[in-house]
Amino acid sequence: MEVSVRSDVVCPTGTKKEDWDAAVQTAYGSATSDWQVMFQKEGQLKPMELSEARTQGYLFDMTAGRLLFRTPYGQPHSFNKEVNGVPVEVIHATLFSRQSWVVLMVHLEAACSISEGSYDDAGYMVWETPEMLNPLVSGLTYTQVNVGLNGELLEQSVAEESGFIVERHNGSVEISIPYNAEGGYRKSFVSGDLYEYYIFHLHLEQIEGDEEHVDTRQRSHRTLVTPLLPRHVYTENRKSIFDLTFFTIYLGDVPEDVELSAVQLNEEAPIYIFTIEGGHSITKVVHPNNTHGYTLQVPFDDPAVIKKFSKEDEAMQHILEVTFTLTVLPENEPFFHVTSVMALSDIAPPEFDAICSGSGIIFELEHRPSDYLWQIRIGSDLLTPELATQQGYILTNDSQSLRLKVPLFTPGYVYGDITLTGFLGTFEILIQYQGTSEVQGSTVKTCPFTTAEFILCSTDGKMTVVADLSMAISSGGIPARSNLLSTQCRPKDADDTRALFSFVLNSCGSLIKLGKEYVTYENEISLSRKPISQKNPSSSSDDIDRVTVQCTYPLAGLHRLFSFYKFESDAPGVGNIVHSVFSTQVLQKPAMVYDKVLQTPVPATRRTRPVLVKPGHHNKVQTRLQYPKSVSRT
Repeated sequence: MEVSVRSDVVCPTGTKKEDWDAAVQTAYGSATSDWQVMFQKEGQLKPMELSEARTQGYLFDMTAGRLLFRTPYGQPHSFNKEVNGVPVEVIHATLFSRQSWVVLMVHLEAACSISEGSYDDAGYMVWETPEMLNPLVSGLTYTQVNVGLNGELLEQSVAEESGFIVERHNGSVEISIPYNAEGGYRKSFVSGDLYEYYIFHLHLEQIEGDEEHVDTRQRSHRTLVTPLLPRHVYTENRKSIFDLTFFTIYLGDVPEDVELSAVQLNEEAPIYIFTIEGGHSITKVVHPNNTHGYTLQVPFDDPAVIKKFSKEDEAMQHILEVTFTLTVLPENEPFFHVTSVMALSDIAPPEFDAICSGSGIIFELEHRPSDYLWQIRIGSDLLTPELATQQGYILTNDSQSLRLKVPLFTPGYVYGDITLTGFLGTFEILIQYQGTSEVQGSTVKTCPFTTAEFILCSTDGKMTVVADLSMAISSGGIPARSNLLSTQCRPKDADDTRALFSFVLNSCGSLIKLGKEYVTYENEISLSRKPISQKNPSSSSDDIDRVTVQCTYPLAGLHRLFSFYKFESDAPGVGNIVHSVFSTQVLQKPAMVYDKVLQTPVPATRRTRPVLVKPGHHNKVQTRLQYPKSVSRT
């Protein structure tokens, strides 16, 4: 506390008379030519030399124009009291000296508010001081208050614009300083969690005037510190309708003296923000209010993300616990902010892994908790153990996985790019949502296959066959010169050992054999031999190598039959290739007994009539048949 007075100031008329009388009486009784001081405390008046007062921490300075008295807070001669409910520390000193027959006395008093201030919920640091600080002086006619920070006073209008509030009530002055006032100081602090405090170096000037226009200026410099205030950073899941595959987590309201140093996902090893890998991304966002934030993105398929199937939601839960490690600067004190986010995503249809093998295609599926939501179909049929047995598939299913082996030429294959060297086989597995007919996904696998010979019977009534004619080659035959029952039906392609034929089932002189449940289309690949040498004259050019090719269809699955325009079947037929060597003089005996055997028309040059063979008869019967355009399933 400090008080000073000009030497030309007359005695204030407002000073209480009893205080003067007590001081004057003591001063006259003990005054000397040297200056002495009396401290008034609870009626005690004990003069002491200034030199002694200086040893006790008091400072007196006298110049030609001013007298100064300074004392630390809490000296033995000061005392505390309340003025209008505000705690005040007061010190009252009287300097005196005898000059000839005159005793010169100077009354000095300092009264300072010792309020520590408080922090209110509205974000203000509030400090109080009595409106009239000097309790020993009366007669003041006006007061004026100016405020500022860091030793600089602000004009009243500027202070109001800066958010300072100065209010008078009940004889005291209340000063409210906004937490973000320019010139204040903010600091983060870690004590288990994150806190902050504010420091304000308040500068207050109170001007008090009396009726004689003598101003008393009281200036206060107070350092005000808020208590530790919790500083809450926050996180929010900023997932939008477009974020279907990743988390977007925002960490916000991070103070300017705090930095993010690491991120940990579900207790995995920490990810340091300067070495982000694996699809994560962290972006810093700076705000104008001296705070900043961070945006973290983590894919749903990240190994750290916990995935749980929710039967209640019939969706997949993606759960991610994030631990943000933040560091307070410059002390590098760390603290941790933990948050947990969860997102739901639609269950993706299961996907098979497909592998090509020499004999077919193998499909494998790892089981998931949501498998019960899906049905597996092949075409229009639900995949069951019974269907697999019926179609010739090999199905194994345990608690871990499902494995389906689809041998070549079993139902469900689609064939393409057929050449002499091989073909492509495509098989598709459909995934259908339980309870609906909508296909949600599929697994399609196409594999190349190579076989010495093969036959394909399509659903649209076409037979494609690659026949191995190597037995005839040794007898001098040439595959390119082979033909079907109709000599006009030649191979589409041929090499040194094989021939490729592709023709409509009821063409090229094919035989149609009808049974009660099946219909078989049969044709022959014929290859004439040439004499091998003159030493074997019995080898005649009339000798023929024949390869029988057949496609058999169940009648129940046929929609159209004997139609010259269209052939329709639910499933591809079953093909068969039979190698045999006959002389033209030998009649072939049927290997199977059918109800009827019909021969399709051949070109006029052949003039072959349809043949009807009755069960149990070996004689040939020739007759003409009228072909219907379609045959009913009944």
